[in-house]
Amino acid sequence: MLKKIQLAILLGWAAATGYGQSWVRINQLGYIENDVKVAVLVSKEFISCGQFSVMDAATHQAVFTSRQVQTFPAYAAFKQGFRLNFTAFKKPGRYYIKAGKVLSPVFEINTSIYDGTADFILRYMRQQRSKFNPFLNDSCHTSDGFIVYHKDQRKDSTRIDVAGGWHDASDYLQYLPTSANATFQMLFAYMMNPGSFGDAYDAGGKKGGNGIPDILDEARWGLEWMVKMNPGKEEYYNQIADDRDHRGMRLPNEDTVHYGAGMGLSRPVYFISGKPQGPKYQNRTRGVASSAGKFASAFALGAKILKGYDPAFAKQLAGKAKEAYAFGKKYPGNNQTIPFGAPYFYEEDNYVDDMELAALALYETDRQPGYLKEALDFARREPVTPWMGADTARHYQWYPFVNLGHYLGARQTADAKEYLSFMKTGIERVRQRGANNPFLMGVPFIWCSNNLTVALLTQISLYKEASGDHQYDELEAALRDWLFGCNPWGTSMICDLPEKGVAPKDPHSAFTHLHGHKISGGLVDGPIYGSIWDKLIGIKLYKPDVFAEFQSPLVIYHDDYGDYSSNEPTMDGTASLSYYLSKMQAAAHKSTKPLTDSEGAVIGLPGRKVYLIFSAHDKGEGGAYIHKVLNQYHVKASFFFTGDFLRTPGFRPLVLLLKKEGHYIAAHSDKHLLYNDWDRRDSLLVTKEQFKNDLEAAYKTLSGMGIKKGQWFLPPYEWYNKTIVQWAREMGLTVINFTPGTGTNADYTWPGQPNYKSSAQLLDRLKKVAEEKGLDGSILLIHYGTDERRKDKFYKQLGAIISLLRSEGYEPDRLPG
Repeated sequence: MLKKIQLAILLGWAAATGYGQSWVRINQLGYIENDVKVAVLVSKEFISCGQFSVMDAATHQAVFTSRQVQTFPAYAAFKQGFRLNFTAFKKPGRYYIKAGKVLSPVFEINTSIYDGTADFILRYMRQQRSKFNPFLNDSCHTSDGFIVYHKDQRKDSTRIDVAGGWHDASDYLQYLPTSANATFQMLFAYMMNPGSFGDAYDAGGKKGGNGIPDILDEARWGLEWMVKMNPGKEEYYNQIADDRDHRGMRLPNEDTVHYGAGMGLSRPVYFISGKPQGPKYQNRTRGVASSAGKFASAFALGAKILKGYDPAFAKQLAGKAKEAYAFGKKYPGNNQTIPFGAPYFYEEDNYVDDMELAALALYETDRQPGYLKEALDFARREPVTPWMGADTARHYQWYPFVNLGHYLGARQTADAKEYLSFMKTGIERVRQRGANNPFLMGVPFIWCSNNLTVALLTQISLYKEASGDHQYDELEAALRDWLFGCNPWGTSMICDLPEKGVAPKDPHSAFTHLHGHKISGGLVDGPIYGSIWDKLIGIKLYKPDVFAEFQSPLVIYHDDYGDYSSNEPTMDGTASLSYYLSKMQAAAHKSTKPLTDSEGAVIGLPGRKVYLIFSAHDKGEGGAYIHKVLNQYHVKASFFFTGDFLRTPGFRPLVLLLKKEGHYIAAHSDKHLLYNDWDRRDSLLVTKEQFKNDLEAAYKTLSGMGIKKGQWFLPPYEWYNKTIVQWAREMGLTVINFTPGTGTNADYTWPGQPNYKSSAQLLDRLKKVAEEKGLDGSILLIHYGTDERRKDKFYKQLGAIISLLRSEGYEPDRLPG
């Protein structure tokens, strides 16, 4: 038996291997070297596990042994479970886990495992396109559609051109709520991690780059359809087709379903009236704001992201975003999709989350402070998305499943702590619910549970980025690993990812069922409560259940075409993966070491924070203003002062206040000496003794003010060489300097100088760097005071700088230590 298992490992088989009635589940995609790494051992028997080993897949020798084992009681189909933590093992390679006689599938450890995954899921998005479908190289649903439920009854049954967009799932209905959310998610993913996306397809979805990242091509496909669904002021449409679509499986270009006499293949387009709709089963619509908010947020973020590619289209989107937001404020309440002959529809009951996100997305493009106030008012009305911590919910009752507005609010406003508390509370509720099972799974197994899992993953990731709080790292890893096979069934939940692993091969899709076409990249609905599955209409398995021994009354999952509840891919769920997968790719390749210049000084730090540093020697008129703005935006910064500055009575009180409030205070030398020649950098102008005595005098002054010597030292004039860096190191100091190219350090200049730069020019330059190169880990130097001949004080732009940084996904902060 053992030889057979080893043979399977040598061949790289990914199928879970059981010894008796026990299995080790792993993330089939693999693990990043420096991330959390946990496998889960589950058993249908009572067993013990006190230690385990990581085995080299080539030599079958143990390379790491650990007793980091947590034991859990019965869960799902298993009597026992164990979490096997091997986070401490970081060596790249191919391995498997051995726990007693139980062996896991082979997995990899390296930095590249998530490379290309965010682009991979776009395969499914392109395959879902309506009008022209690039996968089929054919058109479909080009006659959409005819109007239904218009407030002006004369327009009912009249034609409207809304062809385009995406089919919602493996049927061919199209919904504004899911499409708008998918569009926003993809735009957001690009905004946060632009370097994770390639350009291998054109705007039509055909192979061949067009100079635009593929994810923006896909998001624009959604935006152009949404513009059609909003042809005029206060004229919005929410849905194309209805459950009459469910009349047998066929490819979209072979769709012959008729929706009314004389309409041909034209499909109904449902007007947003703000009132209940449906001929047999009616929805519970009470307003328009849930859909209007989704229109507004996608339009607004589209305007921001696409401005550099198509200014005219971006301008159109910006105008439509404002109109949609105003429409939502005018008619608050939820808007639901329309059932026709069956009682199933998207039962969205909330709307303030959509309006919060819309307000904050509008603030991204139009810095009107009123949006921030209104967003916070909406946020306080639903601080936690209600499914978080709940045992169940109706279908899409609380949608979108993640409130990205809380993250945008945390990075854009002075109320970051409040927004972060909202995010943390939601995470904590789900954490507590899953704390007693070996997979840490606290997401309720309602229809589309995988979408909820992705939503919580996203919230944990964004909360960690915005707060710096890493307490949920293992929960994040557990949810991520669940999607790639560390679950009761040992299967990935994303079609063909990994392509050679255990992943959905028989999803509920006409593409695969009728023609054997892969639907690579699609996220399937996911595990569902047995109590729900038993009551669904039309469920039937078409082949023996390969996961039969892992099913339980609690939860089931089938890789079977007949199970539309657990194995049907969804367009919006797939799109929601784009942020997290792009983030994992970006994070894996992000340097963990500081960036240094040719002289050895640190000029950048790892991560997405941006570090604000201020220096002063004899000028300090900007101090009070800088202090006020930092307090207003709840930002900590770093200040480097000379001894002469610190001994000036008028400057000392504010320095002490900055220290009390938690800002970083350090030396900028004592007398602001020039250490080396401007033209011959290697030529020193001070001796080692002069350098040391000067610095010690500065630190003595700091010590007298109760300020301890820290790690960082900013040399006077920001000018130094290798020798100065080494002398500083011998004194326990790390030389730091501004990140080259950022340009804010030129704020010391005044009119008449050849290198003079106005504040507007400096701010524009910073914006350009942010857009073109990014500012990850940058150090921005701003002078605490400048020559009186400079009337245009750049520190007066501090609020605009902080807003810019947060709008680009960066959190301004003080230096660590």
